[in-house]
Amino acid sequence: MMDTSSHTLNTLFEQLGLPSDTAAIDRFIETHRLFSEEVPLHEATFWTDSQAAFLQDAIQADSDWAEVVDELNIRLRNAH
Repeated sequence: MMDTSSHTLNTLFEQLGLPSDTAAIDRFIETHRLFSEEVPLHEATFWTDSQAAFLQDAIQADSDWAEVVDELNIRLRNAH
């Protein structure tokens, strides 16, 4: 059965096994930054192997998670 629920940053963080309330997500983004465009999101050093694989698969397969993974990527690169 296909999952047709909409994904949010909160559900993405749940999927990644991370605290998923909005304040925890904001803290994560403030403390985990991607400073180089050369480093793909899934290659950031702060992911576990399984988290990195999930993020990479979401983008490569253009899964229903891809849009929210892109949002996370943008926020990690543009955080102040």
